Amino acid sequence: MENNQKKNELKIELTPEVACGHYANLAVISHSGNEFFLDFISVAPNMPQAKVQSRIIMTPENAKNLLFALRDNVAKYEQTFGEIERKQPKGNQGGGQGEIPNPFMA
Repeated sequence: MENNQKKNELKIELTPEVACGHYANLAVISHSGNEFFLDFISVAPNMPQAKVQSRIIMTPENAKNLLFALRDNVAKYEQTFGEIERKQPKGNQGGGQGEIPNPFMA
């Protein structure tokens, strides 16, 4: 049994450059018939443009696995630290017709 576990282990390398990570405060998700595209973006207040920090392309099956992994990790986080509150600017209803509320609109 122990031998099978060692055969199935996946060694993951994390280089120092990747370990630094990129900050993103917005994610845009789109898809085709065969892939999901996740663009992680850093948006700054009062700036007319935002830069994509990283693009991840996944199969639909892996995207669904990510969904479940995120749901599980958020639940574990909330069990430890309490519920994550979704913030909305005062007076900004947003969210109509599938829109994402824009915290930078006055």
